[in-house]
Amino acid sequence: MSEPQAQGKMQDLDALVPEAELLGKIPIGYARKHLLLPCRDADGSLVLLSGRPDVPETVDEVRFLVGPIRVLAAPGDAILKKIDTAYEKIHKPEREMVEGLSGEWNLDVEAAIEETRDLLESPEEAPVIKFVHSLLFRAIKERSSDIHVEPYEKELVVRNRVDGILYPMVAAPRKWHAPVVSRIKVMAGLDIAERRLPQDGRIKIRIGGKEIDIRVSIVPTAFGERAVLRLLDRSSILLGLSDIGLSANDLSVFERFLGRSNGIVLVTGPTGSGKTTTLYAALCRLDSGTKNIITIEDPIEYQIQGIGQIQVNPKIQLSFANGLRSILRQDPDIIMVGEIRDAETAEIAIQASLTGHLVLSTLHTNDSASAVTRLVDMGIEPFLVASSLSVVIAQRLVRKLCPSCKAPYVPSPAQWKKLGLADAPPGPFYSAVGCADCMNTGYMGRAGIFEVLPADDRLRALVLTRSDADGIKSFAVSRGMRTILAAGAEKVIEGITSAEEVLRVTQED
Repeated sequence: MSEPQAQGKMQDLDALVPEAELLGKIPIGYARKHLLLPCRDADGSLVLLSGRPDVPETVDEVRFLVGPIRVLAAPGDAILKKIDTAYEKIHKPEREMVEGLSGEWNLDVEAAIEETRDLLESPEEAPVIKFVHSLLFRAIKERSSDIHVEPYEKELVVRNRVDGILYPMVAAPRKWHAPVVSRIKVMAGLDIAERRLPQDGRIKIRIGGKEIDIRVSIVPTAFGERAVLRLLDRSSILLGLSDIGLSANDLSVFERFLGRSNGIVLVTGPTGSGKTTTLYAALCRLDSGTKNIITIEDPIEYQIQGIGQIQVNPKIQLSFANGLRSILRQDPDIIMVGEIRDAETAEIAIQASLTGHLVLSTLHTNDSASAVTRLVDMGIEPFLVASSLSVVIAQRLVRKLCPSCKAPYVPSPAQWKKLGLADAPPGPFYSAVGCADCMNTGYMGRAGIFEVLPADDRLRALVLTRSDADGIKSFAVSRGMRTILAAGAEKVIEGITSAEEVLRVTQED
């Protein structure tokens, strides 16, 4: 077919209407593969659009299914577009195929969600697209931070993490697993044919005026690939230092060290404990317009005006260590390293703090004292740690009681003892109940609890003698440091959270 002929046929396509009755006889996968679409023209006669009219076998197979039909050649990309539109209209979401999404199917999620790519590859993928979009819509509506898509022997289970706790949301038939994971892979730009190796990707969507970045992780398991989607709301308002839950005394100590021109400030805690939020709050406090602030992050969760932010990219060997080396050639005043994962990054960060830079970073340790010994265990000389370290902040996030349904109660003596309090102070105290506002969990939102360990001369002496974490913590407590457990107990006394929640987060038995 010559190019002028193709353009001529292209002009006729808008007048052709896909024949819905015949589409049910031809699987969409077959139609896309062979570029075939049965239509009716203006006078009502049947026409078969074909992108490969020179392959008579496929045309003959269609004629066997639908009867006599006239063949009309057309460009393949135009046929694919009409195929996607036609099949998406005739495939309606089937309620009996998905349990637990009652009511959500009525939401016009495809109109609400904007994305850059869309693909239909199997006869069932139109409802699968609706299903995946509904999962995203519901997760954002319910303030979820993560979506877990988990295959099992006889079913596909979807769970959402809300305020740090996983809740089951959807149970679907096992046959939905492969199409759902393939759809997620397509949206994230991953290889849908690779099912043996882990894959990581990203999705960007806009829903209800919110820009959502989604980090996608796919790993193979015994029952198939498991997908975890981390939702990052770029439109969220950044919290200030005074809003994250620091006590007045801890806030004063933290701000004093942030005001210095050099040294290293570490924020520690397990994954999901709010370390990044604390670092962003510190950066917002430091950004006076007179300093050169550069960060290297994985990922960049929030864009901050006036700050240079670098995204880690392992594919081009842009690691934390390599990026940090480049940052030091940019004449920075303040550097934020998203995470110290290895000795190389730790060594460069400490050297930067010793050469006149204020460095902020995170470590994965359980408490503030363990962060000090962790650096030594990574191979950093104790004298370098002692010379560079300014302050360590350990933190957790506790769920806040729902204001609509929290009920007064009296904690048991055993609970007060576990919280480190000999006697119960005067109440009232509250426990979780559950209502429609909080999805019957009894909690809504989270607050931070912190312990702040400043590095003074006596602490540096302990580091130089390679004191263990318990020795450093005991010394800090004797000097007035409030532990995470004590900070949690204060939140219970203030009626912000429950004793059970604090003991759960601090892992006290």
